[in-house]
Amino acid sequence: MSIETIPQLFYSAVREHNRPDMFMYKGDDGQYVDVSSNEMLRNVRAIRLALKSFGIESGGKVAILSENCLQWAISDLAILSLGAADVPIYPTVLEDTVEYILNDCEPSAIFVSTAEQAQKVHNIRQNLPFLKDVFSFEHVDLPDVMTFDRLLEIGNTIASEQPQEPTDDIGPAKKDDLCSIIYTSGTTGDPKGVMLSHWNFVCNVLMVDKELDFSAMGKGLSFLPLSHVLERMGGFYTMMYEGIGIAYAESVETVAADMQIVKPSIMVSVPRLYEKIFDKVNAKAMSGSPIKRNIFLWAKAKGQEWGGKKRSGEAISWWLGFQYKIADKLVFSKLREKTGGNLQLFISGGAPLSPHIHEFFYAAGLIVLEGYGLTETSPVVSCNTLENLRIGSIGKVMSNTEIKIADDGEIMIKGPQVMLGYYNNAEATREVMCEDGWFASGDIGKFDDDGYL
Repeated sequence: MSIETIPQLFYSAVREHNRPDMFMYKGDDGQYVDVSSNEMLRNVRAIRLALKSFGIESGGKVAILSENCLQWAISDLAILSLGAADVPIYPTVLEDTVEYILNDCEPSAIFVSTAEQAQKVHNIRQNLPFLKDVFSFEHVDLPDVMTFDRLLEIGNTIASEQPQEPTDDIGPAKKDDLCSIIYTSGTTGDPKGVMLSHWNFVCNVLMVDKELDFSAMGKGLSFLPLSHVLERMGGFYTMMYEGIGIAYAESVETVAADMQIVKPSIMVSVPRLYEKIFDKVNAKAMSGSPIKRNIFLWAKAKGQEWGGKKRSGEAISWWLGFQYKIADKLVFSKLREKTGGNLQLFISGGAPLSPHIHEFFYAAGLIVLEGYGLTETSPVVSCNTLENLRIGSIGKVMSNTEIKIADDGEIMIKGPQVMLGYYNNAEATREVMCEDGWFASGDIGKFDDDGYL
């Protein structure tokens, strides 16, 4: 089966990478609970059937206002398997922004995570005549709100009465159908709804698979918002396709502790995580005794020297190799332990990563692959790889993707991952989409002599 839609990708992952811990979430006792591939398929099927019984069908829209959690993933996959599109909304946005987004895209239903998110919708519901149903991941004391568990019961009852075919799980969506509307931050005006098709996402997953191949990774820890396109494509769809178990961090504040429990082999993040880790390690070393400070600074210098030679392919003398082994034992091994001791790869995007922090992680044996993209490009258009890694760059151009630099330095992009356009905003679409298919990113860039952006 060729994979062109997200439901096809999910069904393929269940069939090809059936595992007892396809997803993991933290239970009330602080331990992680495993959710198998088969259980995930049953839950997605049940929510799909329940939503269909509420009148949601192909071509419809459903919003998700929630923090990262297992229910977010189930809801997303269920909505898409109906042939409907979803609209993820950051749980941190204020009530008036939620109202603007919902009025712009007019979903017939919305999933909310908590009482706080449910209250936002309740306060503006009189202004949302198109919104028929509200489903909450937690129990809330508000009228006309159905819990996710009750929705699951309804779906399971329907499933027990209706024999299912594999094609039912895949659903009616076609590759170029609308998959999701992701609203930009709106820092310079009202948020714009980026329309992404199933193929926008899937082709990006396949590109990443071709360039990076995460299949040897065991588990990933997810903490970036699933409302953000980087986590959605990289930390959710790509990991699922590669057969990587996905564990959801309890919150952004608990990431360090969750890493110790999950012991992930791969994580997707923005530079802020690496900055916080580096700052904490650096502050601890600098507040120690003079001997500890000098050991840290020496180890950092030797690690940078060793890493530079290793990346450039230069010969590493036995003396430098010996010094690096000491530096690793005294400093870098302790950093690896703090990430769970199993981390093989970090993916970084969303903003530039400082080269000195990147070099420090490399010296510690924690490879960070920095890439570049936008919500409008689903998102990845360039990325460093294990074979081609240049610190200070955002990598080489992905396969099936073209990038050119305009006369004023603007990065122009063409490829199958470029969005369908902005929802309800033809004028804004025309401002960035050229007639010959090039997307104007608004970012300034250049290529070096070796083709790194």
